[in-house]
Amino acid sequence: MRFLMVVGGLVLAAACTPPLPPLDPAFDSPEALARAILERYAAGDADGLRRLALTEQEFRQRVWPELPASRPERNLPFFYVWGDLKQKSDGSLATLIARHRGRHVQLDAIRFGARTPYKTFVVHRDSVFAIRDSGGPVEEVRLCGSMIEQDGRWKVFSYVVDD
Repeated sequence: MRFLMVVGGLVLAAACTPPLPPLDPAFDSPEALARAILERYAAGDADGLRRLALTEQEFRQRVWPELPASRPERNLPFFYVWGDLKQKSDGSLATLIARHRGRHVQLDAIRFGARTPYKTFVVHRDSVFAIRDSGGPVEEVRLCGSMIEQDGRWKVFSYVVDD
């Protein structure tokens, strides 16, 4: 009887757990996110670009539990993994802003080199933006490293770009 009460309590607690807040901001498609990224580069808006990426809370609640690094046998603390990702992403973003600030371009297409599916999200890696100046030829550039797709919404996973 006691066992059934404990199980029943756990089921009730799980049913009463509020859903995670949605990714914010997030976009309906990778193209919509890519256009938002291009707008912020054109404006030189570093804070706006950072807001397009996962926050620590989003990473902790939505991503970390599904990553292999989170398994206890890996012995990798959350703060180490998040800190490493954040530091590399911020460093890469600073370089990208210096290179692309003020460029007013149009998105022609976006493609990805690889995708890694997890239980509740997909990470689309090695993003390549096909862009063009007014009337110019198409140029392929890397403006973020990866995007996350979750619940039909898109957000920057990181700005880490491996050239």
